[in-house]
Amino acid sequence: MIIPGLPTGGPFGKQELVYNDEFLSTETGQIDTQFDGPNHIGIRTSKGDFFYNDRMLFDLDVNAYGLGSLGVEHVAKIGFVCGGVVLGTVAYWGKQLPIPRENNMTDTGIITVDDVKAVVKAQGIDPISEGDCVFLYTGHRDIWHPGKWDENSAADKTAKIAKFNSGEPGFGTWTCDYMAEQKIILWGTDTWDSEAVGNGFGGETPQPFECHIRMMAKNGIWNLENMDLSQLIADKAYEFLFA
Repeated sequence: MIIPGLPTGGPFGKQELVYNDEFLSTETGQIDTQFDGPNHIGIRTSKGDFFYNDRMLFDLDVNAYGLGSLGVEHVAKIGFVCGGVVLGTVAYWGKQLPIPRENNMTDTGIITVDDVKAVVKAQGIDPISEGDCVFLYTGHRDIWHPGKWDENSAADKTAKIAKFNSGEPGFGTWTCDYMAEQKIILWGTDTWDSEAVGNGFGGETPQPFECHIRMMAKNGIWNLENMDLSQLIADKAYEFLFA
């Protein structure tokens, strides 16, 4: 926080009033549940930074005060009304999923297409299909469950924060391709990135955050992160209306 200018404004009137105001610069992302929209993920190409639907970061309507056609407000005008599907991998595997250690689809922390199909079958729900919003419960968020946070010592809090941020279980690259092929319209998890993040920030490939590239920059399928899905899981509400 700073005081921009000394004074910030004035003088005004015969008595030449002046004033100082505070200017606060902060980040709102990753504080809790976060929506990743059209402007979040791009790919650097020989022609510039490319975003979904042939939008470029040098387009005339894109600047530091608004991202024009890439703005999340355009998504909000339409909104989402869809069949929600939550995949309870903790119940299926009988444990909280681990943070992946290898860039390989055999790592338990990376959810494969076969894993998704197996959980769908075990939950007795319809296969993932066009128009669905698909969410994944990994148990990773429970590392720092807010309802029990104050019970932890300062040292435990520090350790849990470090563990939570060190990586996460989640959807694998080919699983994201599979969901895109099914024409889902939204995806999300109880983690901070929604996809598997392990060695070098990669999932089943060394490329960091490749699901974000494939789902958002290439297919325009947006993402919700840090979701609290625990009540849906507790109620076994695996299918629901999401709006």
